[in-house]
Amino acid sequence: MHWFAPIGGLLCVVIWIYLLTARGGFWNVATLTADVLPPRIIEGTIAVVIPARDEVEVIGSTVESLLRQTCARSLHVFVVDDHSTDATAEAARQSAANCGHSEALTVITGSQLPAGWTGKLWAVEQGIQQATRLRPKFLLLTDADVHHSPDNVATLIAVAEAGSYDLTSFMVKLHCQSLSERFLIPPFVFFFFLLYSPAWIRDSRRKVAGAAGGCMLLRPHALEHAGGIAAIRNQIIDDCALASRIKQSGGKVWLGVTPDTSSTRAYGTFREIERMIARTAFNQLRHSVWALLGALVGLTVTYLLPLWLLLSGNAMAAILGATSWMLMTAAFLPMVRFYGLSPAWALTLPLSACFYMLATLHSAIKFWSGRGGEWKSRVQDVAPTD
Repeated sequence: MHWFAPIGGLLCVVIWIYLLTARGGFWNVATLTADVLPPRIIEGTIAVVIPARDEVEVIGSTVESLLRQTCARSLHVFVVDDHSTDATAEAARQSAANCGHSEALTVITGSQLPAGWTGKLWAVEQGIQQATRLRPKFLLLTDADVHHSPDNVATLIAVAEAGSYDLTSFMVKLHCQSLSERFLIPPFVFFFFLLYSPAWIRDSRRKVAGAAGGCMLLRPHALEHAGGIAAIRNQIIDDCALASRIKQSGGKVWLGVTPDTSSTRAYGTFREIERMIARTAFNQLRHSVWALLGALVGLTVTYLLPLWLLLSGNAMAAILGATSWMLMTAAFLPMVRFYGLSPAWALTLPLSACFYMLATLHSAIKFWSGRGGEWKSRVQDVAPTD
């Protein structure tokens, strides 16, 4: 085994050199923002669709932020109340009234969920059906917990127009205040961009496609050409599925980050974040046991092996392990700074990876037990039955 440690160390170093230099610069957050100026005048209607289920605590802020956009005169907001048990609809209406723009809001009472659809996508479909009556130039699909900065929609439109993109989306700044959020939210975005490199997504020559479902701007004709929401009706990771359909149908896709538009949904405990990860992790692996094993081994080698090598007692292995950890920290540091955290948090990525490994394993267990994709009293990722 004396030869294993140095070889393992060399492998770790090679992996991190590859990730830093040949993965589209996914880690360099500074290059992922929009480099365009929002237009002063927006021509045409922008129809905003917000699926909302039991979102009374956040929906008001979201509606208000949309109705106070610099292009608010072009916006009409459709909130689809997806069988809420709270006062979600009333909170949305009150927020629009407080802004003096009640006429710019339509609240749709969601109909019964059809077989084969996820709840969110059926709500989105109902909103789009109403929105298309306005013949909008763009559709904005956004979550009920996103507080949009005043120029956010106009900036997305500017990106779409400048690059002739059919789908543009921002990974909004997630809530990052509690200990659990500081430990796990920056790694969440880091891992997402590692899988879905924004530079590769923007490149029409590459097959990689992804989007951030909290804030997506679409050209209606591109959505129709891709088969509409019905084409992805049963998808749990719906944003990336939609981006894939758009790109496969010949459309252009753009994904970036914004430091100004943010999610107001707080994750106060580690358990809450674990549930969020476990909802989709095994679905991301296409329910494959082999993919699960590969992911666990890959995470172990990439994030945990460098620490083991550092403590292995083998001088060469320790040097290689320390080098790998240094490269890992350098890659993660821009994301840590983006979230306004102390640089010391960049050292914790291996520990965060352990948490994500356990959450991924739990996601598989939930799927096998018939509780896959469990979210707000709905189980939406289950094995097909004969």
